[in-house]
Amino acid sequence: MPRAPRVESVGFHHIINRGVARDNIFLKDDDFKKFLVILEDAKLRYNFIVHSFCLMNNHYHLFIETKTQNLSLIARQINSKYAQYFNKEYKRVGPLWQGRFKNSFVYDNSYLSILLKYIEQNPVKANIVDDVGIYEWSSSFCILNDIYSELLGDSILYDKVLFVNLHNKVSEIELKKLEELEKIKYKQDKKLIRLKQKPLEFYFNAEQNIKIRNIKINVAVLDGYKQSEIADFLNLSRTTISKISRQNTKQ
Repeated sequence: MPRAPRVESVGFHHIINRGVARDNIFLKDDDFKKFLVILEDAKLRYNFIVHSFCLMNNHYHLFIETKTQNLSLIARQINSKYAQYFNKEYKRVGPLWQGRFKNSFVYDNSYLSILLKYIEQNPVKANIVDDVGIYEWSSSFCILNDIYSELLGDSILYDKVLFVNLHNKVSEIELKKLEELEKIKYKQDKKLIRLKQKPLEFYFNAEQNIKIRNIKINVAVLDGYKQSEIADFLNLSRTTISKISRQNTKQ
């Protein structure tokens, strides 16, 4: 089965990559530092913003904002340059990474808020440190200690409200929501379109009153369904669905 094309849209992206067989990719402090140098070089070359990062022993998280559709170029530059360094440094051969990098497109503020906490709390979850901002190879530590300012100068974590929120533990409900958000698929047309994830039966049932049904119509539209599809399913006119959708949007 062919791989689904990546979402390269301009905007916020969460990038993850792991060492092959989950082996460590950072063995000493100089390795972490080299990765950040490579990241900064890529930022200068490809013109993107680094909002958050966390480098763990066997994987890394990056939360970046692209200004052109060049996400794959960015990730390939970072991964290939670091793999070259690592293999030369430790006299090894073969792939360093466990397959191609993973990424998700971050499309709304609630997703963004949970994701930032999740990334920065990685070392806390791993019992390496007790709180956000203590782990040396995270953006929160760098911001608190005024280091790597060229790399993080435009980060949204300089917003005090967002930074304070990093200390609030990611709840089980938020983790579940994050898992669902990470699975959402898109297709690139003239604009980015969320692909349908659930059948229309999921949204509508015979017991719903009109108010709930109308709310669900808007949810289904946001999840990628065409108004015509919803109209045919509910046996309503397309004009009626359009009016309901506009009313919900105004509320």
